[in-house]
Amino acid sequence: MKTKLPLSREYVEFVTELKQRIVSARLSAARAVNRDLILLYWDIGRGIVEKQKQFGWGKAVVESLAKDLQKGFPGMRGFSAANIWAMRRFFSEYGRPEFLQQLVEELAPDGSTPVSSRRSAMNSTQLDASTISFLQQLVEEVPWGHHLLLLDKVKAPKARLYYLRATSKLGWSRNVLLNQIKAKAYERSLAEGKTHNFPAVLPEYLAEQAEEALKSSYNLEFLGIRREVKERQLEDRLIERLQQFILELGYGFCFIGRQHRLMLGKKEYFIDLLFYHRFLKALVAVELKVGSFEPEYAGKMDFYLNLLNDKERARGDNPSIGIILCAEKDDVVVEFSLKTKTNPIGVAEYHLTEKLPKELKGKLPSERQLLAAVKEAIEDKP
Repeated sequence: MKTKLPLSREYVEFVTELKQRIVSARLSAARAVNRDLILLYWDIGRGIVEKQKQFGWGKAVVESLAKDLQKGFPGMRGFSAANIWAMRRFFSEYGRPEFLQQLVEELAPDGSTPVSSRRSAMNSTQLDASTISFLQQLVEEVPWGHHLLLLDKVKAPKARLYYLRATSKLGWSRNVLLNQIKAKAYERSLAEGKTHNFPAVLPEYLAEQAEEALKSSYNLEFLGIRREVKERQLEDRLIERLQQFILELGYGFCFIGRQHRLMLGKKEYFIDLLFYHRFLKALVAVELKVGSFEPEYAGKMDFYLNLLNDKERARGDNPSIGIILCAEKDDVVVEFSLKTKTNPIGVAEYHLTEKLPKELKGKLPSERQLLAAVKEAIEDKP
């Protein structure tokens, strides 16, 4: 007679560990399959490009290849003429000098890559070993459907590389990637429009990383807010949609908590949202403001950061960073407000609805004008 194993704590822990191991193995297997498929498509695309150059083959070679490969592998999908054209484009686009130049700059952002390597990347498809390794690792970690989306929707090499790296690090689904492209995540990640004091209070290498993590503005359209709200309501809605908010913040942010309590003497203070950034290795305090930026916001954040550094910063962590999210800001006011602050603080705008193009501002009626016009039309109706 079989005896039933008692459900001890050790057994439960053992089962939990096994389940985690199985999930990890399945994910690794899926990644391995994707890597092999992407590298296969890369080799097919490269082979077509090289043979066309070598033998002067025209467009007809793709149609012929599609028929022969489908005949040779009748149970295998992916060998349609359209997909083989995409493989050729896949190799050609990522082999463009402009894209290779971006790769070399990513490999050595401090400019340490030898000039000869930079020239070979810009002027030839013959890449050095480190660039080849970086390129292969980058493209093989992104599913084929994501590559097709990027090839169709993103033309600029810098933007394409940005989305590739973000997808690789964050594991974005295709829908998330599409939404990030439509929300212009790359454009909003650029330095233009960013206001902070990072270079004045942080070491150069850390200031650059902190600036990269800060966006000039944040798109909160996913909250679905169409009317004026209070700060706590805005915070509530962000917590309800925390996953989308973290995606908008960017890769590396890990949520710690809301209304994070700090004590000084007998008084309590609360930070709206507290995160930890894995790559900056720093606590990040986020304060939400529904109106325009005011100078006192910077003083309050500086105070919070002093408390975080003194009471909660772990050994080995970098100085805590503050981000003030407000509905609008005057860059000059922000600049003067941050001049005397000793902690790293960034100020950024958020928008809840899609912004009106500059050329249309002031040319369309306001909500009040539209309501008045409708009311007048109803009153004049016989």
